[in-house]
Amino acid sequence: MTPGVFLLIAAGGGLGAVARFVVDGLITWREGRRFPWGILVVNISGSLLLGLVTGLASSGLLGLPWLAVLGAGVLGGYTTFSTAMVDSIRLVHERDRGRAIVNAFGMLAATLLAAAGGLLLGLAV
Repeated sequence: MTPGVFLLIAAGGGLGAVARFVVDGLITWREGRRFPWGILVVNISGSLLLGLVTGLASSGLLGLPWLAVLGAGVLGGYTTFSTAMVDSIRLVHERDRGRAIVNAFGMLAATLLAAAGGLLLGLAV
C-alpha cells in the first residue's frame, strides 16, 4: 500500500464518520429516539454500498486501491456495528425488549440482504 492510498483511506474514514453523524442526526431529529432509525439506515445503506463496491472490484471495474479507500475508509467510517448493539442494549435497559430484538436481529438480516444485493448489482455491471 502506498502512502497516498493510506492517507486517502484515513481521510475517507473521517468523511464516512461525518456522513454517519449527519445522516443519523437528521433521521433521529425527525423520527425521535424511541427506535434507532438513523443507525439502521446508516448500516443498511453502508452495507448495500460496500456490497456494490466489492462487486465492482470483483468485476475488475474498480481497482483494489479504490476498494480500500471506499470500503475500509469511507464505508468503514460510515457504518457502525457497535452503535447498533449499544442501541439494542439501551432498549433492553428501557424495558423495550421487543424493539431491542427487532433492532439487533432485524439490523443483521437487513444489512446482510443489503450487502448481498449490492454485491449482485456490482457483479452484474
